[in-house]
Amino acid sequence: MALSTSCVSKKIYNDLESKFTDLKKENRTVEDENAELLQDKNQLELDRDALISDLNKSKSELNKWKADYASAQNRFQVLEDSYAALEKNSGDALQNNMKKNRDLLEQLDEKGKVLALEQERLSKSGQRLQELEDLIAAKEASMRKLKETLSKALNSFEGKGLTVEQKNGKVYVSMENKLLFNSGSWAVGSEGKKAIIEVGKVLGDNPDISVLIEGHTDDDAFTASGPIADNWDLSTKRATAIVTILSENKKINKQSLTAAGRGEFSPLGNNSTAEGKAKNRRIEIILTPRLDEISKMLNDIN
Repeated sequence: MALSTSCVSKKIYNDLESKFTDLKKENRTVEDENAELLQDKNQLELDRDALISDLNKSKSELNKWKADYASAQNRFQVLEDSYAALEKNSGDALQNNMKKNRDLLEQLDEKGKVLALEQERLSKSGQRLQELEDLIAAKEASMRKLKETLSKALNSFEGKGLTVEQKNGKVYVSMENKLLFNSGSWAVGSEGKKAIIEVGKVLGDNPDISVLIEGHTDDDAFTASGPIADNWDLSTKRATAIVTILSENKKINKQSLTAAGRGEFSPLGNNSTAEGKAKNRRIEIILTPRLDEISKMLNDIN
């Protein structure tokens, strides 16, 4: 039996990882811009220092280089104004970038927390899924063992219309009416009662198994007089007769037994042939493991 986790959770996880990567890229871009601005500022500081040096030399040769001094002073002023403006712009840009950086770091921190919570949830879900798979495997192994035990216990009835098989996680014991009942009767014959008693012994050793006894008929209309109304009524009385025999075993939990009549409405064979009709006239004992633990685990995972 296969189970899977929710696809939505995986998509959320992938989206968050993608956003996380984009934020890191944007952060690196901002850092590169900051580095360029700082480099420009340093260069301007070097230029300013060089001009200051020129200005000092010009002052010492004021008379000789008065014109040059005035020109240099003007150039210095222009450059100093430019530097001040650039410094102001650079400072504003740095402040803005620093704020962006802080905001990005906060977003990254929040996304990281969400990712951590999601990873923790997925980890716990994975553990519960593994526990569920182990429990289902144990149930299936238990049913295989039950099927083998029943096959051994009922080996002497092989070829007398009795079969034991496992399918869909359940064990089916099917008994044709020729082993159990006379035509139109719901009284179990001696040979059939022996088979039912053997089934009861196995069920008594497996109290956690739910037991459904279904009565089935062919589609021939019931015409005999008496307390039977129709095929459905007959199939129900036959199922109840099997329950009565099983109930004689004190080890069987009566609450786990259910009788049901299906009439002719769940045939195995073709009712147009004698062989098909014989297959359809049967009792099926359907054994199902308790699924309470599995249902609880599924609710916990969801």
